[in-house]
Amino acid sequence: MEIIQIIGLGLISTFLVLILKEQKPIFAFSLTIFVGAVIFLFLIDQISAIIRMLEDLASKAHIELVYVETVLKIIGIAYIAEFGAQIVRDAGQGSIAAKIELAGKLLIMTMAIPILKLIIETVLQLLPA
Repeated sequence: MEIIQIIGLGLISTFLVLILKEQKPIFAFSLTIFVGAVIFLFLIDQISAIIRMLEDLASKAHIELVYVETVLKIIGIAYIAEFGAQIVRDAGQGSIAAKIELAGKLLIMTMAIPILKLIIETVLQLLPA
């Protein structure tokens, strides 16, 4: 069970971070970033399986892959922005974390515009003139 391993890694690293934080705060912060990256790398197989499944579903539903790729990029931006903001917030920089979250939201909105445009055009075609 992968979740048990992830929780174990999280608990052990939390204990180490608490010990290191008093002695060497920069090492504690570095350990936090490292463990976050390791957990992310641990989940790469599951992420790629989800992407393959969504691409298969899109091809079966005759949906253009460009839209599925855009949605996946939007989801990726959301997760990466959240991860970055949490790391920065852990370092005590809440205002920078808020800026990272704002940047993520703006990038998501920018990427969503083509999809929103397509939806609006489709609705307008369905409405009588």
